[in-house]
Amino acid sequence: MATKDKKLYEGVLLTSLEERESVSASLPVAVNILLQESSTGFRVFAKNGTGDPAEIGFIDKTTEICKIGKNSAVVSFEEKGISLKFQAENDLISFYDNVKRAISQKTNSVFKLRTEETSASQYFQFYGYLAQQQNMMQDFIRTSTYQKAMLNSNEDFMGKVVLDVGAGSGILSFFAVQAGARKVYAVEASSMAQHCRELVKNNNQSDKITVLSGKIEEIELPESVDIIISEPMGYMLFNERMLETFLHAKKWLKSGGRMFPSEAHLHIAPFMDDALYSEQFSKANFWCQTSFHGVNLSSLQQAALSEYFCQPIVDTFDPRICLAKSFKHTVNFGNTEEEDLHHIDIPVSFTINQSGTCHGLAFWFDVAFSGSKAEQEGPVWLSTAPSEPLTHWYQVRCLIPQPIFLKSGDSLAGRVILSANKRQSYDVDLELMAPNGAMVASNTLDLKNPYFRYTGQAVAAPPHTTNTSPTEQYWTTQNSSAEQQILCNLIPAPPPDGNAVSEITSSVPINPGSIPAAAISIGRQPLPQPMNSPAFTVSNQFMIADYVLPQKSCHNSFVKHL
Repeated sequence: MATKDKKLYEGVLLTSLEERESVSASLPVAVNILLQESSTGFRVFAKNGTGDPAEIGFIDKTTEICKIGKNSAVVSFEEKGISLKFQAENDLISFYDNVKRAISQKTNSVFKLRTEETSASQYFQFYGYLAQQQNMMQDFIRTSTYQKAMLNSNEDFMGKVVLDVGAGSGILSFFAVQAGARKVYAVEASSMAQHCRELVKNNNQSDKITVLSGKIEEIELPESVDIIISEPMGYMLFNERMLETFLHAKKWLKSGGRMFPSEAHLHIAPFMDDALYSEQFSKANFWCQTSFHGVNLSSLQQAALSEYFCQPIVDTFDPRICLAKSFKHTVNFGNTEEEDLHHIDIPVSFTINQSGTCHGLAFWFDVAFSGSKAEQEGPVWLSTAPSEPLTHWYQVRCLIPQPIFLKSGDSLAGRVILSANKRQSYDVDLELMAPNGAMVASNTLDLKNPYFRYTGQAVAAPPHTTNTSPTEQYWTTQNSSAEQQILCNLIPAPPPDGNAVSEITSSVPINPGSIPAAAISIGRQPLPQPMNSPAFTVSNQFMIADYVLPQKSCHNSFVKHL
């Protein structure tokens, strides 16, 4: 270990200085000084003889230090000071360097080192709005799954200390208390922390839930925790880089503690969608004009194509457009470190199960909550798959500019590389190789700047998915419905009494998440909408991460293929 990184100093002569500038009569005494690093500084311990180390102070940005001669220094804490005389000059230099680093560490936290200031400002401003918290809370699948996962694992939460990372409104903290948690530390860096405190107070949970304002990378907890809970997933699982914050919080987790969620599966599948491809391609045709109000725009057509294909598509789709079974990439939150998410290289391979044209790769994720019951009952799963009810994460599709025609039974291989950037997102590199290496298609996309395509309409099935005449099938269904109605009219309704079952309405209850905020604000009542697909409608008024301003378009090499 280099001298400047040394954390243990032996034979140090320690003198404690009180505020009234007197010197304690029982000191000086020779001790071993130990510095224990935290996210915002160092805890200082003194060990004398065979006894346990005693904490004598905490070094952070408020600490002051002054060298005295070649071997000594005075360190000033908030209420007291200590004088240290080291055995060697190198020990003093090492100690002094560590203290100075701790003093400046507040401005160089892990979060700040990996995040642009403008991105962080927009991010926390966005999540400080009650409307955005409402949109997430009204995602019935998300919220109910978290509650079920915690209540089903009540033996894991009973009497335990819990850390809620990125608490927002504090809804997960309340679920932890419902599951029996003794204490919950709700950490929230946005202005939503103030609203969270108000909810805690008004729900009479101030004795169990403590709200801490700040980033988990920069604050101190008064104790270690048994369980860490969070909702850190973004589009395509990794967007917003909140997963790194979730993993960073493990420094407060006791040995054998649990992470909720426990692991995530990123699913990747090749897809066919001629309509989507043509839609994106056609957008650039605007720039083909040679006389737009007398101006020739055609020189920008290639740049426009690059920009449109650089955008990941956020929407939902019929799972039958997938040409192969999805490839699964697993992230186990228990043994993954935050550095592992800085560069993610995923080799993929597929066996094509239906012939068609591959227009790119589709992405979605599942997360598992594995409590102590998981071995017998299995984990609780939260899924964003296209075959499941829709969530506010939707699915993400990344187009390739040069589609690949594939036949059933073909093999398709490639790589997906996610490179973290300081805009709290990733640059996504795709590379696909057709059978026998006959064709290679690639693209680079900016996950920070997606195209939000979801309209609320039922997804269309891909062509040629029925083996019967759709017209005949329609009339058969109509005739069956008419016969059923006639039969119902022949059966008299039972007289009303205390045991009568209320009439079943044909209208399907609307998912609360589908109520646009604008409709709520002016008192309009949304009409029930029939569910033509297994997906519940979700409001697209406040889609996660749409706080971002359009970034400079990324450049890729696909234009040369056109």
